[in-house]
Amino acid sequence: MRIGEVAERAGVSVRALRYYEEQGLLSSERTTGGQRRYPDSAVERVRFIQNLYAAGLGSKAVLRILPCVENGVLTDEMHERLLAERARVQAQLDELTATRDKLDDVIRAGQANRPGAAGRGRRRGSAARASCQQA
Repeated sequence: MRIGEVAERAGVSVRALRYYEEQGLLSSERTTGGQRRYPDSAVERVRFIQNLYAAGLGSKAVLRILPCVENGVLTDEMHERLLAERARVQAQLDELTATRDKLDDVIRAGQANRPGAAGRGRRRGSAARASCQQA
């Protein structure tokens, strides 16, 4: 697969793919004309790399993790690192979930106080403002 096709299918830029290669996260073969050619599995690998980046891992951490993904073998040290990264990601998820829940509360309070919300538990005046401020 050519670089542009991988980029399009994975939802990243061609520049990102070149960077991943520079960092040792992705590899390609070159044609006689010098063009990069990737295996079909490159798309899924790039998506996984993107997910790791989105979870806050840097390229060095991703580089250490990828061999474990490929061969399924973990050293004790890598196992501990992965557990720590998982705990960090879980903490982020917990914070995001709490934020989402708080936003849901604000949305519910706001909907109840919108004009035309009569008959839907509409609150008026300072009580309505207070409920939105507390959320």
